Amino acid sequence: MKHHYSTSEVAIEIGVSRRTLSRWLRQGKIEEPQRIEYPGVDSRLWNEPDVERVRKYKKQNYRKGRGRKKAAQT
Repeated sequence: MKHHYSTSEVAIEIGVSRRTLSRWLRQGKIEEPQRIEYPGVDSRLWNEPDVERVRKYKKQNYRKGRGRKKAAQT
């Protein structure tokens, strides 16, 4: 089991594009993981609980398959 994942690896793992995952972060739909900063580089370090949170968000808000949002429940 891996201890840390990149944003690209998390996107592949849950079946969305890196761009979608970044949008969810920017819009505050999912919690930001730990960030590390090196000179000129700012990266996110995702751990297993972070990945599970994203997976849970996707499952609750999107249909299987092409990633379309679930219809609003009334």
